[in-house]
Amino acid sequence: MHFSNDASPRRLTSSQKRANQWRRWSEDIIPAMIVPYLSYIQETVSLRHANTPAIRHRTDGECGTGCRTCNIKVACVFFDAFEEIAIIACPCSPAPLQLLRRGLFPCAPLAPSLAVDLQLLEFVRLLFLRQSPNQTAWCDALETFLDRMKYKLRLKNSLRRRFSNAFHWYQVLTVLAQNHIYTLVVGSWTDGARVDQPSDYLCSRCPLCFRGNDWRNGARDSLPMPDVIVCIDACFTQKHSANPRGAAGSDPPNPTPSFFLPTDDVKAMEDFVERCRRDRRQARTSRAEPDEDGYEEGMRIPVSVLNGCGDSFIAADEKREKASTCFFTDTGLMALVCRHDRVLWIANLTSAGEKQHYALALLDRLFKHIPPQMTIGLLYDIGCQLERSCRKWNFMDDSILSRITFAVAVFHAYGHQWACQIVYHPRKREGFGLSDGEGCERLWSFLKPLIPSLRVSGFNQRLFVLNTQIRHLDSKSLQGFGHWLHRRWIHCQSKKHDALDCLHTLELDENALCVEWKAQVDHQMRPTPRQSRNKAVEVITIILALEKMLQAQEASIHELEMQLLGVRVPNIGEVNLQLVDARSRYKKTADTLRRRRAALGTEDKVNLEKMKKDIYLTVRLNARAIKTRIRDRLRQRKFELERLERSYRATVNAERKLHANTQHSIKRREPGILKLITTYNSLCSQLRSLIQRRRAPPSAVPPHVIPREGVFQLDVDDDIWQDVGLDDDTLNPPAWLSDDTVRNGIRLQLEVDRCNEEEARLMWERAIIQEWMLAEWDSTQTALHTVVADPVMSFHLRSHADELVNICIIWKKKVQNIPCAWPMTASWGPSDEALDDDESSEGDREGDCESDLEYGEIEDEELMDAIEEIALVDEYRYGQNVEFTDDLDDLDDIGDDFMPSSPIKSLHKRRNI
Repeated sequence: MHFSNDASPRRLTSSQKRANQWRRWSEDIIPAMIVPYLSYIQETVSLRHANTPAIRHRTDGECGTGCRTCNIKVACVFFDAFEEIAIIACPCSPAPLQLLRRGLFPCAPLAPSLAVDLQLLEFVRLLFLRQSPNQTAWCDALETFLDRMKYKLRLKNSLRRRFSNAFHWYQVLTVLAQNHIYTLVVGSWTDGARVDQPSDYLCSRCPLCFRGNDWRNGARDSLPMPDVIVCIDACFTQKHSANPRGAAGSDPPNPTPSFFLPTDDVKAMEDFVERCRRDRRQARTSRAEPDEDGYEEGMRIPVSVLNGCGDSFIAADEKREKASTCFFTDTGLMALVCRHDRVLWIANLTSAGEKQHYALALLDRLFKHIPPQMTIGLLYDIGCQLERSCRKWNFMDDSILSRITFAVAVFHAYGHQWACQIVYHPRKREGFGLSDGEGCERLWSFLKPLIPSLRVSGFNQRLFVLNTQIRHLDSKSLQGFGHWLHRRWIHCQSKKHDALDCLHTLELDENALCVEWKAQVDHQMRPTPRQSRNKAVEVITIILALEKMLQAQEASIHELEMQLLGVRVPNIGEVNLQLVDARSRYKKTADTLRRRRAALGTEDKVNLEKMKKDIYLTVRLNARAIKTRIRDRLRQRKFELERLERSYRATVNAERKLHANTQHSIKRREPGILKLITTYNSLCSQLRSLIQRRRAPPSAVPPHVIPREGVFQLDVDDDIWQDVGLDDDTLNPPAWLSDDTVRNGIRLQLEVDRCNEEEARLMWERAIIQEWMLAEWDSTQTALHTVVADPVMSFHLRSHADELVNICIIWKKKVQNIPCAWPMTASWGPSDEALDDDESSEGDREGDCESDLEYGEIEDEELMDAIEEIALVDEYRYGQNVEFTDDLDDLDDIGDDFMPSSPIKSLHKRRNI
């Protein structure tokens, strides 16, 4: 942007003035204030001795170089006072630097009318890191507080704007000052010795993942595990509203480092994805879709299973709108987070749906920062769909794709088909240990208080606030690494010992269990038979269900007619309405049954008659249909939990009002599912009785009943996923399907395997955490020797060293019972004397650190409880007609898609009726 330097320039617009002011702050004032700010912190011992009379009334004297001076009156705001001072500013001694030497920060770069005490600004900065920032309320409270102390503010009604300006640029200054100190430390160990290692950026993002001395340590070859585990997820609550006035452009960017992907990189990946799809689509147009189910190139699960998973998830449908682009210019965020919940990169979403190019852009950036041989374990809600797209459309080279192990996040695994879960579930797939892939969910939960303010902030201001919060999370998690490792180790050991004890009681051979598990995986990943055969069996099953439905409706009509013929009828009008409705249902079901029968071929009619005569086959088909419907109902109920974003839109009063409706929704939803479970268990009893009476095939296996307790959890090891005794494959069944002891043994053995992987990874991280402390301590000491003649830098580096000592004491104590994956020295960096000197205050520090771990250590049970209540509130907004209240309604509108595999699809069909 160019502004004329003529003697009589034209008047600048307000936006041009703001741009000029922003440029002066970014390019001139803030860089010049870094060293004076660090010097003031050193002089006042981290603001402990600020605001002394000598500092507050310090003057620079008159300029001796003959500069053109300017007298400026500045209103100064302190914690408990308000006063006006006069300063003489000139080019060689600008007003911001004079005010900074007095412990004040200006609101403008040239001629400020307001300056704020640094202690006050630092307090507000720390406060707004821990609660939702509200500068309007803060300034109003400050004005009222000073007014009651009889301080009259001439700047009243404009304090908020000027205070906000000073506060923002003070935050920028603190970030750049911290980076200045960090650069001295980093410069001491970036000496070129780290060849073929993760980038310095990644080392700074997560020490436990990337900062080991050598990621290729031989101990990592003991188990087939990825070198690093990361997760990806999107959040559509962090929106940014479109400007209601239709103003063009946005606020200028801030001169601070950002964790956000550049917009150009995201756009380039979007263009690349569209180009790949267009080219491949043109090459595939002549190919006819095969009738047989099979495998796509490079995939381990059949096409039918992948299609079922894609139908089950909103995230898999890129065209589905999750946020309106008419009202929001930025629709959400997508983050790439390591297994320690530290953000690696984050992307700003601008599309209405969760498009794959955002995830691909994040992965592309990650692979540019890691060595060519390093492998990645990726947890994503629709990891199966992302891998399918990458292989189908050639989004990634084989050299990169072969280094990624895809899996689905634990919290959303229930929405996948069972065949997909046995391949992609992190508790079934090798290498993921006990990682859950829900670090992004915890990140979104932490950022939740920012939603209201960021929705109406400027574009770059929104990114700046999010970056600031992420830095705050980094500081908290760094302090808590020792506690994190300690808790994970205890949990892993407890889980492993329990599983081993149970395995010991079963007295099963480990190798035999591995063989049975492999046989189960191979069997359950087979492609389904011909679609035409499946369709015929499905149509016959529907006809049988419709016939039973017709009988039940006929009995209901007869009962209502008998009520009308009775002597005493409480409400004749209501009974008449029920009778009319029942007859309408009966007619509709009869018409559907007639159409279905007419569509049967000769062979299908013969099969139908055979099935009617075969009581065992009929009961088994009914049981399987009901079990499928139970799974769909449970998925449908649990799918509502992921819609966290809508709960944030409600006000406190609205949420309180909807809480009662939530309880009603719970009571209304659960009986329908429990009724289906009772019906299914009754059919299982009938099948067991038929087998005992030898009215079933000789090798028939009775199906397992579904326990009512815990049925809503949809755990990966629940019997709800297994169709034992409900299909022809269970005739002459293998041990993994028919023997409960073997099935329990497989589950326990997989649990032990995952615990062994988690144990090995924790041992790596235990060694890496000590390597990081040693390297950081040595770098700090080297930097101290380099700046020994500079008292300011020496002070800040000593402060950094003191922080390392404080952290080291906690880390060393917490991980002392965790063995290292490779031999380590006894030293952690700081001397024993330094550690002993700080040992007395260790308890206080531990307590503080424990309280700061709310972000990264949310227990799964707590997360599930909180999210479920929010989701049920949201589900109530859809209206009560979404829920299928009884079995009659389920079959009244039977179309071509009976017993849908997608709960989302069934919801949309019901809404459109």
